[in-house]
Amino acid sequence: MPPVSVGSAPGRVNLIGEHTDYNDGLVLPIALDLGVKIALRERADDVVHLVTDADLQPQEVSYSRRDVATKDGSWADRVRGLTEELRARGAEVTGFDAVVSATLPPGAGLGSSAAFAIAFLRALDNLLDLGLSDEVTVDIAHRVENGPYVGARAGFLDQLASVYGTQREALLIDLRDRSMERIALPKDLELAVIDSATRHDHASGGYNTRRAECDAACQHLGIASLRELESRSEIEILDRLPPPLDRRVRHVLSENARVRAAVTALRAANMGQLGELLRASHRSLRDDYEVSTAELDRLVAIADDDPDVLGARLVGGGFGGSVLALTTAGHARDAGGRIVTRYGAGDLVAVVP
Repeated sequence: MPPVSVGSAPGRVNLIGEHTDYNDGLVLPIALDLGVKIALRERADDVVHLVTDADLQPQEVSYSRRDVATKDGSWADRVRGLTEELRARGAEVTGFDAVVSATLPPGAGLGSSAAFAIAFLRALDNLLDLGLSDEVTVDIAHRVENGPYVGARAGFLDQLASVYGTQREALLIDLRDRSMERIALPKDLELAVIDSATRHDHASGGYNTRRAECDAACQHLGIASLRELESRSEIEILDRLPPPLDRRVRHVLSENARVRAAVTALRAANMGQLGELLRASHRSLRDDYEVSTAELDRLVAIADDDPDVLGARLVGGGFGGSVLALTTAGHARDAGGRIVTRYGAGDLVAVVP
Protein backbone atom coordinates (compact mmCIF):
# COMPACT_ATOMS: atom_id res chain seq x y z
CA MET A 1 0.00 0.00 0.00
CA PRO A 2 1.41 3.47 -0.88
CA PRO A 3 2.58 5.55 2.09
CA VAL A 4 0.51 8.38 3.52
CA SER A 5 1.81 11.94 3.29
CA VAL A 6 0.60 14.52 5.80
CA GLY A 7 0.58 18.31 5.75
CA SER A 8 -0.90 20.80 8.21
CA ALA A 9 -1.22 24.55 8.63
CA PRO A 10 -2.81 26.91 11.19
CA GLY A 11 -5.43 29.58 10.81
CA ARG A 12 -4.93 33.08 12.15
CA VAL A 13 -6.65 35.86 14.00
CA ASN A 14 -5.64 39.29 12.76
CA LEU A 15 -5.24 41.52 15.80
CA ILE A 16 -5.61 44.64 13.68
CA GLY A 17 -5.06 45.70 10.06
CA GLU A 18 -8.01 44.70 7.87
CA HIS A 19 -8.25 45.31 4.11
CA THR A 20 -4.78 46.83 4.17
CA ASP A 21 -2.81 43.88 2.81
CA TYR A 22 -3.90 44.27 -0.82
CA ASN A 23 -3.12 47.98 -0.49
CA ASP A 24 0.56 47.36 0.39
CA GLY A 25 -0.27 48.10 4.01
CA LEU A 26 0.41 46.76 7.51
CA VAL A 27 -1.16 43.78 9.29
CA LEU A 28 -0.68 42.15 12.69
CA PRO A 29 -1.83 38.50 12.72
CA ILE A 30 -1.41 35.81 15.40
CA ALA A 31 -1.47 32.10 14.51
CA LEU A 32 -4.24 30.01 16.06
CA ASP A 33 -4.11 26.60 17.67
CA LEU A 34 -6.71 25.64 15.07
CA GLY A 35 -6.03 24.60 11.53
CA VAL A 36 -6.29 22.14 8.67
CA LYS A 37 -4.64 18.74 8.24
CA ILE A 38 -4.37 16.86 4.94
CA ALA A 39 -3.51 13.17 4.58
CA LEU A 40 -2.70 12.05 1.01
CA ARG A 41 -2.16 8.66 -0.53
CA GLU A 42 -1.00 8.33 -4.14
CA ARG A 43 -3.21 6.38 -6.57
CA ALA A 44 -2.28 4.32 -9.59
CA ASP A 45 -4.80 6.20 -11.78
CA ASP A 46 -5.53 9.88 -12.47
CA VAL A 47 -8.49 10.21 -10.09
CA VAL A 48 -8.47 12.76 -7.27
CA HIS A 49 -10.74 11.64 -4.43
CA LEU A 50 -11.39 14.11 -1.60
CA VAL A 51 -13.13 13.51 1.72
CA THR A 52 -13.53 15.97 4.59
CA ASP A 53 -14.96 16.19 8.10
CA ALA A 54 -15.15 19.98 7.84
CA ASP A 55 -18.42 21.88 7.52
CA LEU A 56 -18.26 21.84 3.72
CA GLN A 57 -20.65 20.52 1.11
CA PRO A 58 -20.34 18.10 -0.50
CA GLN A 59 -18.14 16.25 1.99
CA GLU A 60 -16.88 13.84 -0.69
CA VAL A 61 -15.72 14.83 -4.18
CA SER A 62 -14.02 12.90 -6.98
CA TYR A 63 -12.78 14.02 -10.36
CA SER A 64 -10.37 12.90 -13.05
CA ARG A 65 -7.17 14.83 -13.61
CA ARG A 66 -8.16 14.82 -17.30
CA ASP A 67 -11.16 17.00 -16.34
CA VAL A 68 -9.26 19.27 -13.99
CA ALA A 69 -10.14 22.39 -15.99
CA THR A 70 -13.85 21.86 -15.30
CA LYS A 71 -14.84 23.84 -12.22
CA ASP A 72 -17.83 22.62 -10.22
CA GLY A 73 -18.12 25.47 -7.70
CA SER A 74 -17.19 23.28 -4.75
CA TRP A 75 -14.21 23.41 -2.43
CA ALA A 76 -12.53 20.95 -4.80
CA ASP A 77 -11.88 23.86 -7.16
CA ARG A 78 -9.15 25.09 -4.82
CA VAL A 79 -7.48 21.65 -5.08
CA ARG A 80 -7.79 21.82 -8.87
CA GLY A 81 -6.09 25.20 -8.79
CA LEU A 82 -3.25 23.96 -6.58
CA THR A 83 -2.49 20.89 -8.67
CA GLU A 84 -2.71 22.84 -11.93
CA GLU A 85 -0.37 25.52 -10.60
CA LEU A 86 2.12 22.82 -9.60
CA ARG A 87 1.78 21.20 -13.02
CA ALA A 88 2.41 24.56 -14.70
CA ARG A 89 5.62 24.78 -12.67
CA GLY A 90 6.78 21.40 -13.97
CA ALA A 91 5.59 19.03 -11.22
CA GLU A 92 4.19 15.62 -12.13
CA VAL A 93 1.02 15.43 -10.05
CA THR A 94 -0.70 12.06 -10.17
CA GLY A 95 -4.07 10.97 -8.85
CA PHE A 96 -4.44 10.74 -5.08
CA ASP A 97 -6.82 10.13 -2.21
CA ALA A 98 -7.05 12.97 0.32
CA VAL A 99 -8.62 13.14 3.76
CA VAL A 100 -9.14 16.71 4.94
CA SER A 101 -9.70 17.30 8.64
CA ALA A 102 -10.15 20.71 10.21
CA THR A 103 -10.51 22.27 13.63
CA LEU A 104 -10.77 25.69 11.98
CA PRO A 105 -14.32 26.71 11.00
CA PRO A 106 -14.55 27.57 7.29
CA GLY A 107 -15.77 31.01 6.30
CA ALA A 108 -15.29 32.45 9.78
CA GLY A 109 -12.72 35.09 8.82
CA LEU A 110 -9.87 33.14 10.41
CA GLY A 111 -7.81 32.23 7.35
CA SER A 112 -9.29 28.79 6.70
CA SER A 113 -8.84 28.98 2.91
CA ALA A 114 -5.14 29.80 3.22
CA ALA A 115 -4.61 27.11 5.88
CA PHE A 116 -6.28 24.60 3.55
CA ALA A 117 -4.05 25.56 0.64
CA ILE A 118 -0.83 25.63 2.68
CA ALA A 119 -1.61 22.26 4.30
CA PHE A 120 -2.40 20.74 0.89
CA LEU A 121 0.82 22.05 -0.64
CA ARG A 122 2.84 20.68 2.27
CA ALA A 123 1.21 17.27 1.89
CA LEU A 124 1.83 17.26 -1.88
CA ASP A 125 5.39 18.43 -1.29
CA ASN A 126 5.97 15.49 1.06
CA LEU A 127 4.24 13.05 -1.29
CA LEU A 128 6.03 14.09 -4.48
CA ASP A 129 9.30 15.43 -3.03
CA LEU A 130 8.80 18.81 -4.72
CA GLY A 131 11.23 20.76 -2.55
CA LEU A 132 8.87 23.71 -2.06
CA SER A 133 10.29 26.52 0.06
CA ASP A 134 8.08 28.50 2.42
CA GLU A 135 8.27 31.47 0.07
CA VAL A 136 7.19 29.42 -2.95
CA THR A 137 4.41 27.79 -0.92
CA VAL A 138 3.06 31.24 0.00
CA ASP A 139 3.22 32.39 -3.62
CA ILE A 140 1.44 29.32 -5.00
CA ALA A 141 -1.33 29.46 -2.41
CA HIS A 142 -1.87 33.17 -3.06
CA ARG A 143 -1.81 32.74 -6.83
CA VAL A 144 -4.49 30.04 -6.65
CA GLU A 145 -6.67 32.14 -4.32
CA ASN A 146 -6.55 34.99 -6.84
CA GLY A 147 -6.65 32.79 -9.95
CA PRO A 148 -9.44 31.41 -12.13
CA TYR A 149 -10.27 28.44 -9.89
CA VAL A 150 -11.15 30.59 -6.85
CA GLY A 151 -11.25 34.22 -7.94
CA ALA A 152 -10.91 36.09 -4.63
CA ARG A 153 -8.73 39.17 -5.14
CA ALA A 154 -7.11 38.78 -1.73
CA GLY A 155 -3.76 39.97 -0.42
CA PHE A 156 -0.96 37.95 1.15
CA LEU A 157 -2.02 38.29 4.80
CA ASP A 158 -3.50 34.83 5.29
CA GLN A 159 -0.81 32.86 3.48
CA LEU A 160 2.06 34.66 5.26
CA ALA A 161 0.36 34.31 8.65
CA SER A 162 -0.27 30.58 8.11
CA VAL A 163 3.33 29.87 7.13
CA TYR A 164 5.25 32.25 9.43
CA GLY A 165 2.87 33.06 12.29
CA THR A 166 3.21 31.80 15.86
CA GLN A 167 0.70 31.52 18.70
CA ARG A 168 2.47 33.71 21.27
CA GLU A 169 3.65 36.53 19.04
CA ALA A 170 1.97 38.96 16.71
CA LEU A 171 3.58 39.07 13.28
CA LEU A 172 3.94 42.62 11.98
CA ILE A 173 3.95 42.30 8.19
CA ASP A 174 4.61 45.18 5.84
CA LEU A 175 3.00 44.10 2.59
CA ARG A 176 4.92 46.69 0.59
CA ASP A 177 8.00 44.47 0.76
CA ARG A 178 6.69 41.46 2.79
CA SER A 179 9.11 42.26 5.60
CA MET A 180 8.15 40.75 8.96
CA GLU A 181 8.85 41.47 12.62
CA ARG A 182 7.72 39.39 15.59
CA ILE A 183 6.07 41.37 18.39
CA ALA A 184 5.83 39.65 21.78
CA LEU A 185 2.34 39.54 23.27
CA PRO A 186 2.05 41.04 26.76
CA LYS A 187 1.57 38.43 29.49
CA ASP A 188 -1.66 40.15 30.49
CA LEU A 189 -3.27 39.89 27.03
CA GLU A 190 -6.00 37.45 26.08
CA LEU A 191 -8.35 37.42 23.13
CA ALA A 192 -11.71 35.69 22.83
CA VAL A 193 -12.35 34.74 19.20
CA ILE A 194 -16.09 34.33 18.61
CA ASP A 195 -17.70 32.95 15.46
CA SER A 196 -20.88 34.87 14.64
CA ALA A 197 -22.32 31.86 12.74
CA THR A 198 -22.80 34.08 9.69
CA ARG A 199 -20.71 33.29 6.65
CA HIS A 200 -18.87 35.19 3.97
CA ASP A 201 -17.67 34.25 0.49
CA HIS A 202 -14.77 36.40 -0.64
CA ALA A 203 -14.98 35.36 -4.26
CA SER A 204 -18.66 36.21 -4.74
CA GLY A 205 -19.25 38.74 -1.96
CA GLY A 206 -18.36 42.38 -1.45
CA TYR A 207 -14.66 41.74 -0.85
CA ASN A 208 -13.75 41.99 -4.52
CA THR A 209 -15.88 45.11 -4.82
CA ARG A 210 -13.88 46.81 -2.06
CA ARG A 211 -10.64 45.91 -3.77
CA ALA A 212 -11.96 47.32 -7.05
CA GLU A 213 -12.88 50.53 -5.23
CA CYS A 214 -9.34 50.84 -3.89
CA ASP A 215 -8.00 50.29 -7.41
CA ALA A 216 -10.36 52.98 -8.69
CA ALA A 217 -9.11 55.39 -6.02
CA CYS A 218 -5.52 54.73 -7.09
CA GLN A 219 -6.39 55.40 -10.72
CA HIS A 220 -8.20 58.59 -9.74
CA LEU A 221 -5.15 59.81 -7.78
CA GLY A 222 -2.56 58.61 -10.31
CA ILE A 223 -0.76 56.23 -7.95
CA ALA A 224 0.06 52.53 -7.98
CA SER A 225 -0.85 51.82 -4.33
CA LEU A 226 -2.66 53.56 -1.49
CA ARG A 227 0.52 53.16 0.54
CA GLU A 228 1.99 56.01 -1.51
CA LEU A 229 -0.39 58.43 0.23
CA GLU A 230 1.15 58.17 3.70
CA SER A 231 3.28 61.31 3.41
CA ARG A 232 0.46 63.44 1.95
CA SER A 233 -2.28 65.48 3.61
CA GLU A 234 -5.34 63.35 4.24
CA ILE A 235 -7.69 66.31 3.73
CA GLU A 236 -6.14 67.05 0.34
CA ILE A 237 -6.40 63.40 -0.68
CA LEU A 238 -9.99 62.84 0.39
CA ASP A 239 -11.22 66.09 -1.16
CA ARG A 240 -10.11 64.78 -4.55
CA LEU A 241 -12.10 61.56 -4.30
CA PRO A 242 -15.83 60.99 -4.92
CA PRO A 243 -17.91 58.92 -2.49
CA PRO A 244 -17.50 56.13 -1.54
CA LEU A 245 -13.84 56.10 -2.62
CA ASP A 246 -12.98 58.80 -0.08
CA ARG A 247 -14.28 56.64 2.78
CA ARG A 248 -12.48 53.54 1.52
CA VAL A 249 -9.16 55.40 1.40
CA ARG A 250 -9.74 56.97 4.81
CA HIS A 251 -10.16 53.51 6.31
CA VAL A 252 -6.97 52.16 4.76
CA LEU A 253 -4.86 55.15 5.84
CA SER A 254 -6.27 55.21 9.37
CA GLU A 255 -5.99 51.42 9.74
CA ASN A 256 -2.29 51.48 8.87
CA ALA A 257 -1.85 54.14 11.57
CA ARG A 258 -3.76 51.96 14.03
CA VAL A 259 -1.47 49.00 13.30
CA ARG A 260 1.57 51.12 14.15
CA ALA A 261 -0.13 52.39 17.32
CA ALA A 262 -1.07 48.82 18.27
CA VAL A 263 2.57 47.74 18.04
CA THR A 264 3.48 50.59 20.39
CA ALA A 265 0.70 49.55 22.78
CA LEU A 266 1.83 45.91 22.72
CA ARG A 267 5.41 46.86 23.51
CA ALA A 268 4.25 49.05 26.40
CA ALA A 269 1.69 46.43 27.54
CA ASN A 270 -0.90 49.23 27.37
CA MET A 271 -4.05 47.14 27.20
CA GLY A 272 -6.41 50.10 27.49
CA GLN A 273 -4.88 51.80 24.48
CA LEU A 274 -4.98 48.56 22.48
CA GLY A 275 -8.66 48.16 23.30
CA GLU A 276 -9.45 51.66 22.05
CA LEU A 277 -7.62 50.90 18.82
CA LEU A 278 -9.72 47.77 18.30
CA ARG A 279 -12.91 49.78 18.84
CA ALA A 280 -11.76 52.44 16.38
CA SER A 281 -10.90 49.75 13.83
CA HIS A 282 -14.40 48.32 14.04
CA ARG A 283 -16.01 51.73 13.62
CA SER A 284 -13.86 52.36 10.54
CA LEU A 285 -14.67 48.94 9.06
CA ARG A 286 -18.36 49.53 9.75
CA ASP A 287 -18.72 53.15 8.63
CA ASP A 288 -15.91 53.89 6.16
CA TYR A 289 -15.25 50.48 4.61
CA GLU A 290 -18.80 49.16 5.08
CA VAL A 291 -17.88 45.49 5.50
CA SER A 292 -19.67 44.86 8.78
CA THR A 293 -23.16 43.39 9.15
CA ALA A 294 -26.02 43.82 11.62
CA GLU A 295 -25.00 40.54 13.27
CA LEU A 296 -21.34 41.52 13.63
CA ASP A 297 -22.26 44.97 14.95
CA ARG A 298 -24.57 43.41 17.53
CA LEU A 299 -21.93 40.91 18.60
CA VAL A 300 -19.30 43.64 18.96
CA ALA A 301 -21.75 45.80 20.95
CA ILE A 302 -22.46 42.90 23.31
CA ALA A 303 -18.72 42.31 23.71
CA ASP A 304 -18.04 45.99 24.41
CA ASP A 305 -20.76 45.91 27.08
CA ASP A 306 -19.05 43.08 28.96
CA PRO A 307 -17.18 44.31 32.06
CA ASP A 308 -14.06 42.28 31.22
CA VAL A 309 -13.77 43.38 27.57
CA LEU A 310 -11.37 46.22 26.78
CA GLY A 311 -12.26 46.43 23.10
CA ALA A 312 -13.75 44.36 20.28
CA ARG A 313 -14.02 44.39 16.51
CA LEU A 314 -14.86 42.24 13.53
CA VAL A 315 -11.91 40.22 12.27
CA GLY A 316 -11.16 39.16 8.72
CA GLY A 317 -12.73 40.42 5.52
CA GLY A 318 -16.14 41.08 7.02
CA PHE A 319 -19.59 40.39 5.52
CA GLY A 320 -19.91 37.72 8.23
CA GLY A 321 -17.35 35.67 10.11
CA SER A 322 -15.92 36.34 13.55
CA VAL A 323 -15.15 39.02 16.09
CA LEU A 324 -12.34 39.25 18.61
CA ALA A 325 -12.66 40.63 22.12
CA LEU A 326 -9.66 41.82 24.14
CA THR A 327 -9.46 41.03 27.86
CA THR A 328 -6.76 40.72 30.46
CA ALA A 329 -5.28 37.27 31.13
CA GLY A 330 -7.65 34.76 32.66
CA HIS A 331 -10.86 36.49 31.58
CA ALA A 332 -11.30 35.74 27.86
CA ARG A 333 -13.01 32.35 28.22
CA ASP A 334 -15.61 33.52 30.72
CA ALA A 335 -16.22 36.76 28.82
CA GLY A 336 -16.54 34.84 25.56
CA GLY A 337 -19.08 32.49 27.12
CA ARG A 338 -21.18 35.39 28.37
CA ILE A 339 -21.04 37.13 24.98
CA VAL A 340 -22.16 34.00 23.11
CA THR A 341 -25.01 33.47 25.58
CA ARG A 342 -26.29 37.03 25.16
CA TYR A 343 -25.89 36.86 21.39
CA GLY A 344 -27.87 33.61 21.32
CA ALA A 345 -25.83 31.97 18.56
CA GLY A 346 -22.29 31.39 17.41
CA ASP A 347 -19.43 29.86 19.33
CA LEU A 348 -16.31 30.75 21.26
CA VAL A 349 -13.83 29.09 18.92
CA ALA A 350 -10.50 30.11 20.46
CA VAL A 351 -8.78 31.86 23.34
CA VAL A 352 -5.48 33.49 22.35
CA PRO A 353 -2.72 32.88 23.23
